[in-house]
Amino acid sequence: MTRTDTSGRPSGPATAGPSGRTPEEARPTAVTPRLLKRSEAARRTSAARVKLWVGAICALVVIIPIVLAQALPLPDANGQDLGNRLAPPFTAGHLFGTDQLGRDLLSRVLHGGQVSLAIGVLAVLVSGAIGVVLGSIAGFYGRWADTLISRLLEAQMSLPLLMMLLLVVALFGPSIPVITFVIAIAQWPEVARLTRSLVLVEREKPYVSSARTLGLNRFTILLRHVVPNVIKQATLVVLLLLAQAVLLESALSFLGAGPQRPFATWGRIISDGQDYVTTAWWMVTIPGLFIVLLVVGVNLLGDALRDRPRRSAASRLRRFVGLRPSASAPTSASASASTSAPKKGTIA
Repeated sequence: MTRTDTSGRPSGPATAGPSGRTPEEARPTAVTPRLLKRSEAARRTSAARVKLWVGAICALVVIIPIVLAQALPLPDANGQDLGNRLAPPFTAGHLFGTDQLGRDLLSRVLHGGQVSLAIGVLAVLVSGAIGVVLGSIAGFYGRWADTLISRLLEAQMSLPLLMMLLLVVALFGPSIPVITFVIAIAQWPEVARLTRSLVLVEREKPYVSSARTLGLNRFTILLRHVVPNVIKQATLVVLLLLAQAVLLESALSFLGAGPQRPFATWGRIISDGQDYVTTAWWMVTIPGLFIVLLVVGVNLLGDALRDRPRRSAASRLRRFVGLRPSASAPTSASASASTSAPKKGTIA
C-alpha cells in the first residue's frame, strides 16, 4: 500500500538535504567563493595578515640580535683600535665597520639597542599602568574625578613634548631612571584617553547594572568586570607607544640629554657619526636603519592586531582542533522533517 496525501495522490517520504532543507525549500545563492574572496572583509583580512607578517619580521630582525648580544662573539663595545678607525663594512672582524675611534659598530649598535629597548619597554609599561588606572577611574566614576583627570591630561598634551623632556632631564640629570620616568609621564595621556572612552561605553552595558543589582560595590565592578573588557584595546595602544618611546629616547640621546657614557645608545651613535656622513656613511646609516626597522615593525604589528577580525572563543577552538560539521549528523530540520512524515505503508 502506498502512502497518499489528503488529495489522494501518492507521495514519498520527505527527505532533507545537507543544509537541513527539503529540495522544495532549497534556494540557489549568487554569492560564490570568488565573490567572497573579492569582498571588502576578505581584503581587510588579507591586508591585516600581510601587515602582521611583515611587522613581525621587521621587529624580530632587530630584537633577536639585540637580546642575544651578550651571547654572540662580539668585540668590546667600548674597545678602541685607532689603527683600524673608520673601517668600512665587511672588513675582516668588523661586519658593520668601525667608528672614528676604531670601535666595532656592530657591537655598539647591538649593545646600544639593549639600552634603548630597555628604556622604551619600561617607559611604556609605566605609562600604560598609569593611563589604564587613571582612565578607568575617570570613565567609571565620572563627576569630579573625570573633570580633574581630563583637565590634567589636556594640560599636559598642550605642552611641547620634546621641550618638556629636555627641561625635566636638565633639572634631574640624564640618568636611565629619570629618562624612563620622563618618557612614561609624557605618554600616559594617550592610554588614559582611550581607556576613558572605552570605560564610558562599558559602564552603560547591562552586565554592569546586573552587578550593581547583585550588590557588588563600584570598585569591584570596575576591577573585576570592566577593566578586563578594555585591557586588550589599551594593550594595543601601549604596543604602538613602544615605537614612540624608542624615538624619544633616540632624540634625547642625539641632543646629548640621553644616558651618558659609557652607555652606547642609537641616538648617541648617530650623533657621533654626523661629522663623518660624507666619509663614513655607515656610522649614521646602520643605527638609523635599526631604528626604522623597529619602528615600522612595531607599528605594522599594532595595526594588524587592531584590524584583524575578531572571532569567538568557540570558533577559535574549532579552528585550532580542525573540527567541521559532520555531514552524516542529522540536523534539526532534517530530524523534524523525518518525524513529521508518516511511516511507509500507512495511509495519511
